[in-house]
Amino acid sequence: MCYNNGDYDNFAVIMRRFDINGGFVVMAKGMRGGFGRPNGRSNNAGGMNFGGGNMQQMLRQAQKMQADMEKEQAEINEAEFEGTSGGGAVKVVMKGDKTVLSVELKPEVVDPDDVEMLQDLIVAAFNDGASKVDEMTEERMGKYSAALNM
Repeated sequence: MCYNNGDYDNFAVIMRRFDINGGFVVMAKGMRGGFGRPNGRSNNAGGMNFGGGNMQQMLRQAQKMQADMEKEQAEINEAEFEGTSGGGAVKVVMKGDKTVLSVELKPEVVDPDDVEMLQDLIVAAFNDGASKVDEMTEERMGKYSAALNM
């Protein structure tokens, strides 16, 4: 095989390696093999070119998407959500990061002889508020996961 004074663009070095199943696998190396020039440079100044796209543009789009996602998440975290149970007898107010801000109880649900019912109502109100946070998060952040095919 002739290297033509170091000009690697005119040929592809074919290497063979033994496959696990006992057959030979042909692998190409060099420009025709799709690995770029041997010195690490490519024909386009911007680096590797995936499917004709501009890598710098893709990077800028990814950075913008990340900034938008962080902004949306911050807005969700600062928003207040209300969960209720017992027909409004128990109300839990929480932030988007699920930090509880307040718990309000109507006097008729406070029965010293039935503490378990009150505990269940508080848990149900918290879960209601948390599900509202999750719904908002999915609604506002779902577009980003769809864009990333997640």
